[in-house]
Amino acid sequence: WRDATEVGFYGLGIESVESARANYRFKQTYVEGGATFRPQRWTIFEGRVAYEDYNLEPGKGSAPSIETVYTPLTAPGLGESPTFVHTTTRAGIGTRFAPAYTRTGGYYGVELHNYLDTSDTFTFNRLDAHAIHHIPILKENWVIALRGRFQTTLGGDDVVVPYFLLPSLGGGSTLRAYSSWRFRDRDSLLGTIEWRWIPSKLGLDMAIFYDTGTMADHPTGLTLSNRVSDWGFGARFHAPRATVLRIEMAKGTEGWHLVFASSAPF
Repeated sequence: WRDATEVGFYGLGIESVESARANYRFKQTYVEGGATFRPQRWTIFEGRVAYEDYNLEPGKGSAPSIETVYTPLTAPGLGESPTFVHTTTRAGIGTRFAPAYTRTGGYYGVELHNYLDTSDTFTFNRLDAHAIHHIPILKENWVIALRGRFQTTLGGDDVVVPYFLLPSLGGGSTLRAYSSWRFRDRDSLLGTIEWRWIPSKLGLDMAIFYDTGTMADHPTGLTLSNRVSDWGFGARFHAPRATVLRIEMAKGTEGWHLVFASSAPF
């Protein structure tokens, strides 16, 4: 169960402005289970099923509450609190030493998400495609890390996706100079490149990174000429197979953003 009292919504699209922020309160009660099957060391098949009950309420904090700024036309599903049976099917190729920390290998996979609304109002499907690759240099003293991600809502314009479940960009693992879920729309494209220096293979990485991404209401609108980018630097403290602490500073068009996380960026 979780309860977030000041989640920001800024409108739809990559051109939304920071001053348009409104807050909503997000409550979720959920139970989830699944299984992973690896017929070969480098192949991954996974299935998960979750029951997710959402309760959306007026937001708290200094920003206005979402219902005073937006309507169901500008924030789809506003005023509703749906319940979903969420099924995830994943297939991929994974050659990373460990997903939570690695200096070699990659991951290339697709996920199909089915959100089945128990009232059959907001049922929708989403397809995610991920590509991650690490290129070690000079016995892993340096690493070039690359990441690409594509998300698209399936089913055409007649399918209504609640605003709080739309694909998003922003936060410590996507566009790091922007607030969590800063940009939302039906389709998204994200790319990242990092140059990592490993002063201590036992516990410390340093990195310079560049993130870029865009969003649109249709895949044809995902153009590189209409994107948001940031750059930054940081340090990662790690165990042999896990990232313990990540501290980064990122700079975008809305200023500097400090990131604290206990996971790898990708």
